[in-house]
Amino acid sequence: MKRGKKYIEAAKLVDRAVFYDTQEAIDLVQKTSTTNFDATVEAHIRLGVDSRHADQQVRGAVVLPHGTGKTVRVLVFAKGDKAEEALAAGADFVGAEDLIPKIQNENWFGFDVAVATPDMMGVVGRLGRVLGPKGLMPNPKAGTVTMDVTKAINDIKAGKIEYRLDKTNIIHVPVGKVSFGSEKLTENFQTLMSAIIKAKPSAAKGQYLKSVVLTSTMGPGVKVNAAKISE
Repeated sequence: MKRGKKYIEAAKLVDRAVFYDTQEAIDLVQKTSTTNFDATVEAHIRLGVDSRHADQQVRGAVVLPHGTGKTVRVLVFAKGDKAEEALAAGADFVGAEDLIPKIQNENWFGFDVAVATPDMMGVVGRLGRVLGPKGLMPNPKAGTVTMDVTKAINDIKAGKIEYRLDKTNIIHVPVGKVSFGSEKLTENFQTLMSAIIKAKPSAAKGQYLKSVVLTSTMGPGVKVNAAKISE
C-alpha cells in the first residue's frame, strides 16, 4: 500500500518497537493525525479469547463520558405509545412493519443504530440477514432491545458505543475526535477499557488483553502498554 508523504513523516514519530503508556499514546495519535478534517481516534483491542465459542464472546455497550463527536442517527422499531415516546425522545426514524421493505428492497441504511421494543423483535428478526452483517441488529446485551426507548435513545445520543469481537478476536471502536484533546480522549479510552475488562468471560484463560493499538483516521497505529491497563 503506497503511503503519502504526510503519513510517512508522521509515522517517523512513532517507534513501532515501543509500547507506550496511555497518555503518551494518545498524545502521539493526536500529533500524527495529518488529515485536513477532524479525524476520529479509534482503539483496536485484540483479546485472548476464541470468539467461535459462545462462552468466550465479548459484547456490550458503554457510554463514553465525552461522546464520540459524531452525530448518531437512531432508528426505533416500535408501535403505538412506544413509537410516540421514541419520537418525543429524539429518534430520527420510527416505524414497524413498514420499515421492512424499505430496508430489504430499497437497501436503505440511513441510520447508525437500531433500537427495538421486545414485542417488535419478531418483525425485526426478518431483517437479520441484512442488519446482522452490518452490526445494526438490535441486541439486549447492547441495551438496544428495551421497553425504555427514551433511555436507549438518550444514551446513544450522549455517546453510547457498542463493542463486539470480530472474527479475528479484535474489537474496533471509536473513542472520540482528535479535537477532543488529551484529557477527554484519555477519559473515554479508560471508560471503554474498564467496560471491556469487566466483560471478560470466565471461560477466558491466560492473557486477556493481547494487544491494544490507538490510531487516528488514516494515521499510523500506536501500541499501548496493555500490561499497564489494569485487568
